[in-house]
Amino acid sequence: MQIAYSPCPNDTFVFHALAHGLIPGAPELEVTFADIDVTNRLATSDAGLDVMKISYAALPWVLSDYALLPCGGALGRGCGPLVLRAGGAAEEAGGAASLAGRRVAVPSDRSTAYLLFRLWAAQNVPGGVGEIVVMPFHEIMPAVRDGLIDAGLVIHEARFTYPSYGLSLVTDLGSWWESDTGLPIPLGAIIARRSLDREAIAGWIRQSVEYAWAHPEASREYVREHAQEMSPDVTQAHIDLYVNEFTADLGEDGYAAVTALLGRAAEEGLVPPIDPAALR
Repeated sequence: MQIAYSPCPNDTFVFHALAHGLIPGAPELEVTFADIDVTNRLATSDAGLDVMKISYAALPWVLSDYALLPCGGALGRGCGPLVLRAGGAAEEAGGAASLAGRRVAVPSDRSTAYLLFRLWAAQNVPGGVGEIVVMPFHEIMPAVRDGLIDAGLVIHEARFTYPSYGLSLVTDLGSWWESDTGLPIPLGAIIARRSLDREAIAGWIRQSVEYAWAHPEASREYVREHAQEMSPDVTQAHIDLYVNEFTADLGEDGYAAVTALLGRAAEEGLVPPIDPAALR
């Protein structure tokens, strides 16, 4: 079975057991490591794989061919994307108004992070931002630090490391979303081709999550190998934040969060409208 997910610690932690043949009855995996911008585009092309991790924001374009799986993804509280500008802790980032007409780097133009940013900016940035530049997420903070970009929308471990780049927080989009809706924030979705056995694949992934929790030491080397030079403390903090109850099962709060995000985005004309029933 062909599968694509990121080299980030939460994904390698979740999929370690499945990728290493530790789940009884599961097929052998052919793993492709890819940035979320790559998988978002793969899912809408003829090169799409059997199972992939994509942004929830990209779901409306792929639901005819792919089913959303109820486990394995990234959704939670206190884990949202951040908007950053240059300047240390002693220097104010300038607030939302400082982004008016500015160049902002984003990790994907079909990422949940960018979708949240557009919803937030429409309410908070007078006159709107300027140019949007798409770049791999690990390049964004250095670009902001070096003055190549005015501000950056960051995800993943950047939540823990941005002060080391001399950057300041403009806003936490996850906090904004949670205070506005009371719901968790949907980030990364796991999808499988509708021609495949969705229930079986979801079962294998859920078992892989449960194995990871029961045997955290088993995946340590696999996670470290792909963690892109993160420190052990940052790697563990990343896993603790992004691998949670919603990774094992979306549940009603999870589905409500996805429906709310995509419903709001459709009302603003940012994504095609979907039938919430198609998420199940």
